[in-house]
Amino acid sequence: MTRVWKWNRPVTVREVLEDLQQERTIAYTTVMTVLDNLHQKGWVRREAEGRAYRYEAVSTRAAYAAALMNDAWSQSDNPAAALVAFFGMMSEEQRLALQDAVRIVQGPRTRESESPPPSETADSPPADERPVKRPAERPAGEPDESRDENPGAERPAGGR
Repeated sequence: MTRVWKWNRPVTVREVLEDLQQERTIAYTTVMTVLDNLHQKGWVRREAEGRAYRYEAVSTRAAYAAALMNDAWSQSDNPAAALVAFFGMMSEEQRLALQDAVRIVQGPRTRESESPPPSETADSPPADERPVKRPAERPAGEPDESRDENPGAERPAGGR
């Protein structure tokens, strides 16, 4: 697959063979058998060209690696723990690549999404760090809005 991905075009058994023979001795039939097996597994498609076939990758190397990671992750009984362990194995370069990938998946940020909501100012803590009022902490006389006795009723404009 490495050779097929490397060329990023349909290749013949002969082309793969000649490329491999620069590094080691290998038989034509071995390369032919491997490419045929890859075709049967659905990793490459082939098209007849005379008496030979031209083989082409069905997906990119990146898509294949992603499918392997997804398969391994989906088999975990604790996906979060598996991710933590995986991230712990990463090099700094890999972590930076991961951060870049997350930014790409999240898409471009608009100025509106980069600025804090109007309720968050420099003087106030972020929303996730603010204390939450629980029913027992409400001052006497303050209505409990979590229990709306009449959920279908309209609220007066400008008030609660």
